[in-house]
Amino acid sequence: MKSFTIQEINAILKGELLGNTNQKIKGPEELQKATSNQISFIGNQKYIHLWKTSNACAAIVNENLNIEPEENRALIKVNNADLAMAKILELFNPSSPKFEVDIHSTAVIHKSAIIGKDSKIGANCYIGKDVVIGDGAVLYPNVTIFDETIIGNNTIIWSGTVIRERCEIGSYCIFHTNVSIGADGFGYRPSDDGRGLVKIPQIGNVVIGNYVEIGANSTVDRAKFSSTIIGDGCKIDNLVQIAHNCILGRSCIMAGSSGLAGSVTLGDGVIIGGSSSIKDHLTIHSGAVVGGGSGVMNDVAAGKTVVGYPATDSRDMFRQWVALRKLAKS
Repeated sequence: MKSFTIQEINAILKGELLGNTNQKIKGPEELQKATSNQISFIGNQKYIHLWKTSNACAAIVNENLNIEPEENRALIKVNNADLAMAKILELFNPSSPKFEVDIHSTAVIHKSAIIGKDSKIGANCYIGKDVVIGDGAVLYPNVTIFDETIIGNNTIIWSGTVIRERCEIGSYCIFHTNVSIGADGFGYRPSDDGRGLVKIPQIGNVVIGNYVEIGANSTVDRAKFSSTIIGDGCKIDNLVQIAHNCILGRSCIMAGSSGLAGSVTLGDGVIIGGSSSIKDHLTIHSGAVVGGGSGVMNDVAAGKTVVGYPATDSRDMFRQWVALRKLAKS
């Protein structure tokens, strides 16, 4: 089991150490649940009172908070406690599942596929015709990669994920369990006789940049033509739907159960809150924020925050909510 002194941890964080503890720190934990050999963190004024009753031997705190160490209980003051705690979590992060062999005997790999150096392929994986997998990639058991797909270096793909034909995946991506990349977009039109629906062929692909992370059970659909595009550094939560021909810029965030209808464009750094829905053919410009549970029916300007259903400027919507509350009380 890993353990560190408070001095060793502070050497990593490069913060200001206040007080001391002789406890060997064996992991991080919430203030209320921490034991005497665990470290916690305080990033907000409202949690300071929990320090007194916590059993944690140390805490990482924002430098602007007024809080003091206690006997055999230390504090490390840093500029950003959340980011500092991320370093601690990485420090104690258990190792990933191990592969006994680089390529499992039950994996089915087409003879034309190219597998990069030091890549690992788990049991019952399927690798199709003309697939190219870069160096150091990891495919856990039961991953399916269909024909002509390209996957970059050091990308990690967890079990149950399916990547359809002709997709292009960058390097250093992480796809969690049961992600679907490149399934048909949702396209139907009424038939000429009005008695059924005609499926519109979806002949494009999906192009995903570098350092993209996609959560469990999320879907990115292929384009009707051209490409559905996910830019470098985007982070997609669980249960997210990205429809055909959407384009995401760099470092966008989409929280759980949110969804983009077809041909939506997100600029760089857009944040979509959980359970939000974006109407088709809209543009959410760079730096905009869509609050959780919102329904966006119109384009959103750069840097603007919208909330509600239908979504509107957050300040206007908050004023409406206050007015409605007052009206209900009158």
